[in-house]
Amino acid sequence: MQKDDIVFSARNLTRSFFMGEVEIQALRGVDLELYQGEFVVLLGASGSGKSTLLNILGGLDSATSGEVHYRDQDLSRASEAQLTRFRRDHVGFVFQFYNLIPSLTARENVAIVTDIAKAPMRPEEALALVGLTERQDHFPSQLSGGEQQRVAIARAIAKNPSVLLCDEPTGALDSKTGIRVLQVLQDINQRLGTTTAVITHNASIADMADRMIRLTDGRVSEIHCNTHKRQPDELSW
Repeated sequence: MQKDDIVFSARNLTRSFFMGEVEIQALRGVDLELYQGEFVVLLGASGSGKSTLLNILGGLDSATSGEVHYRDQDLSRASEAQLTRFRRDHVGFVFQFYNLIPSLTARENVAIVTDIAKAPMRPEEALALVGLTERQDHFPSQLSGGEQQRVAIARAIAKNPSVLLCDEPTGALDSKTGIRVLQVLQDINQRLGTTTAVITHNASIADMADRMIRLTDGRVSEIHCNTHKRQPDELSW
C-alpha cells in the first residue's frame, strides 16, 4: 500500500474507563493504518478492545491519549461539531443490532440518511445493491433478520461513505444468513471501493479479508495479509 492510500492512521492510542474507582484500560498503545478500498477484519476475544478502537476511528468516542488521523484530519483534536460532521460525511456504521424504525418501511429507513447526506444515492439504489428491491416497501416486522441487516447496510452505504465500519454484523444471525450478509459487504467493498472494517470474534471470517488485525488485551498482537482470499460461502462457521 502507498502512503497516499492511507485512510486512517493511529499512533499510540490508549483508552481508559473508570468503573467506580477501578480503571479499565481498553486500548494500550495501538498503532495501525487502514488503506483506501481494503477489506479488514478486526479479530479478537470479547474485551480485547475491538469495539473501542472502531468507535474511536468512527468518531463515536475519543482516545484518552495518542493520535488518530482520517486522511489529513486530526480526529484526536476535533471538536464535537467536527466529529459529527466527520461521521455524517464520511462514515457508514453497521452494528450487530439493526436499529431500524419499526413504523417505517425499508425504503423510508434508508431515506432518513439520504435526507441529510451531502451526495447520497437514492434509497432505491442502495436497497438494490443489497438485493432488496422487491422488499423495499416492507416494514421491519415483515423482514427476516438477515433482510433487516441488509437494510441497515443499505442505510449505511446510502450516503456514499468512504469508510464502512461494522461491529459484529453477523453476530445475531445464523450461519447461512451471516454468509449472505458477508457477501453483501464484500460486494459493496468491491463495487464502491469503500474502505471496510469488520469486527468479529469468528476467526474464519478473517480468511475473506485483505488483512486481519488481531487485538489482544487492548494491543495489536498480529497483522496478517491474505494472499489468497476465500469467498464467504467457503468459510467454515
